[in-house]
Amino acid sequence: MALIDTANPPTRGQTSKPASALEVKNVLFATDFSANSEAALPYATAICRRFGSTLHLVHVLSDTGLLMMSGGVDYVSMGTIYEDAENEAKEKLEHISAHFETVPLRRYVRHGRVWKNLALIVEENGIDLIVVGTHGRTGLGKLLLGSVAEDILRHAPCPVLTVGPSVCGRAKLPTFRNRGSDLAPVELDLRQIVFATNFASGASRLAEEAVALAITFRSRLTLMHVMEDYTGLGSKPEPIAEGLRRLKDLIPADAELQYIPETLMEFGHAAERILETAAKRAADMIVLGARSSADVGSTHLPFSVAPRVIAQANCPVLTIRE
Repeated sequence: MALIDTANPPTRGQTSKPASALEVKNVLFATDFSANSEAALPYATAICRRFGSTLHLVHVLSDTGLLMMSGGVDYVSMGTIYEDAENEAKEKLEHISAHFETVPLRRYVRHGRVWKNLALIVEENGIDLIVVGTHGRTGLGKLLLGSVAEDILRHAPCPVLTVGPSVCGRAKLPTFRNRGSDLAPVELDLRQIVFATNFASGASRLAEEAVALAITFRSRLTLMHVMEDYTGLGSKPEPIAEGLRRLKDLIPADAELQYIPETLMEFGHAAERILETAAKRAADMIVLGARSSADVGSTHLPFSVAPRVIAQANCPVLTIRE
């Protein structure tokens, strides 16, 4: 069930901060060399081409992975295993680099906890965007993300573009096949963007990011809110009108959008409605707010909305810290 309002453009004078064009100088691509990571790489390189960004390729050798490789051998053998794993990782990053000589890049092989190492690179290089591939698994009716993706979503101070296993159709970019073949498109083709908000305190700032993205790519933009508790709407429909008004208020007054934005109220489970809306509109990107680790507390992140959407979305998902 949905209520759409596209006939009336947003009222002018509703926000004070203007939407501006995006600027992405440094992109971090974290990889474990899996097929899921490979699927996300073209998005990182395409973004770098579009914005003239520097690409930071990172692989972190985890202690757990090395211990599994060692099989409980002695300290001396462990050192040899680490050296071999480091050399192999460097070779793989060099191989990846051969696909896009025209993109300025830096390569990193680190050892230890993944996010701890990524956080240092993010801080030292002023990373504007993290790109990561992930998987969706089903267990006991719950959708899970990889633990690395969870850590990134919990802690990243910058936006994170996540490419899940269900990305398909126009939104799916081709992966690299042959050494030296530069297959990344010159620019992304974002025709439709869906921005979903729960009207949290940072909603205006997140909406400005979504609007700036739509301006940059001349995309159609849908702003939506999902009411999960709508049992009393039959007798009190005011929350619907109020929700649509609040969505319009999120659009900067001076936003030079190619198309009048669509505002949409949906009812039901938030993740399900967001996924359905994105699928119906053949969205090329979903934009969501993400809670910081302090906000999440002891709550297990995969059971919140953003990870569920990421695991099942037919397009990449851009999460921005609330």
